Amino acid sequence: MDATALKAMQAPLKEAYRDDASRALITLRAKGSIDDQSIACKVETGRALAVAGLHPATGGSGLELCSGDMLLEALVACAGVTLKAVATALEFKLGAATVEAEGDLDFRGTLGVAREPVGFRAIRLNFGLDTDEPQERIDALLKLTERYCVVFQTINQKPELTVSARR
Repeated sequence: MDATALKAMQAPLKEAYRDDASRALITLRAKGSIDDQSIACKVETGRALAVAGLHPATGGSGLELCSGDMLLEALVACAGVTLKAVATALEFKLGAATVEAEGDLDFRGTLGVAREPVGFRAIRLNFGLDTDEPQERIDALLKLTERYCVVFQTINQKPELTVSARR
């Protein structure tokens, strides 16, 4: 897809959202069910069933997906798609590209053996770009990718979270 095709595809959406902001508000959903045989959650992905379980550092077998890995995978996926869309819109000359995310966790907090915070202490997102573009264009590409990546911005700016239960 080139910049013209991307802009043509997005133009009616942008116009509709400018005319009626409520049309741009979409609720995404994820659903899972607790496994009755093991400490795991079966998550419906829309394409397949993903089974998430405990990380081996918390006693898991390592056979199930780790939700921390899934968070990093979601970041990589979103950042990669965003990078490609931004590069396309900017007519940025991009050959092959890779996206990597890594994060540091201290499982003492998760296991309740210390008052360490639960969650990632740091996350690093790195792009490998095959390009001859000047550094200013690379900087602009990264700045716009960061700005428009939904997962990156969600992690970066803590959203309002609520928790509830029903019977």
